Amino acid sequence: MDAAYDEIAGWYEREFLPRDTDDRLGIRRSIRGLLGRGSGACLEVGCGTGAYAGLVGELGWTPVGADLSAGMLRYARSRLPVVRADAGRLPFRDGVLPAVVSVMAHTDMPGYMGVLREIARVLRPGGVLVHVGVHPCFVGAFADWSGQEAVVIRPGYLDRHWTKASWTNEGLRDKVGASHWPLPGLLHGFLDAGLTLDRFGEGRAPVPMTLSVRARRATGS
Repeated sequence: MDAAYDEIAGWYEREFLPRDTDDRLGIRRSIRGLLGRGSGACLEVGCGTGAYAGLVGELGWTPVGADLSAGMLRYARSRLPVVRADAGRLPFRDGVLPAVVSVMAHTDMPGYMGVLREIARVLRPGGVLVHVGVHPCFVGAFADWSGQEAVVIRPGYLDRHWTKASWTNEGLRDKVGASHWPLPGLLHGFLDAGLTLDRFGEGRAPVPMTLSVRARRATGS
C-alpha cells in the first residue's frame, strides 16, 4: 500500500522538520503541558518520522508509533518501536493503552472522525488523548499567510474538503494535500467518539497556527 508521504519522506526529515527548532508553533510546549508526565505505552497515531518520540520519552512514557507511510517509518524506526498501520484500524486490543497522541496529523487523515473512534476504542478507561493539529480557524486553503502584517481569511472555511491549494510551495499541503474540518465539526468528532474534552491550548502569536486538545475516555466506558 502506497502512502502520500512516501515520496517526500527524505525532504520532510532533512528540510521540513528542522524549521521548527525554536518551537515557534508551540507543538512541544503543548505536548508537555497536555500530556504531562506518566508511565506506560503512549501511542503516536500518524507518527511520521518519530520526531516527538524523544519528548514523549522524557516525560516518562514509552513511545510507540503507527503510520501508513513506509518511507516515513524508515526514519522513525531509529527513534521508537513502530508498526505500519492504517490509523482507522489500529492493531491494538480494546482498552489497552493509557495514552495516545496525534501530532500535526489529523489533516492527513480524511477519515479522522473514524480515527478518533478507533483511538477511543484502544484507550483504557480514563486514558488520555492529546491532539495537536493545525488550527482549523486560521490554517487551510482559505488562509493566506503570505503577508507580514496579517493573515487573510478568504471564503472556504466552512467547506469541508481535501485540497492541495496553498499560499506557499514550501509546506506540506501543496505536496500531499490536506483535509479540513471547521472547529465545531472537529470538536464534535471527539464527543461523538465517546471522549470527554478536558483541556485546550493554542500555539503561536499573534495568530494561532495550532490548536491542541486533551480528551479522556470515560472511566465507566
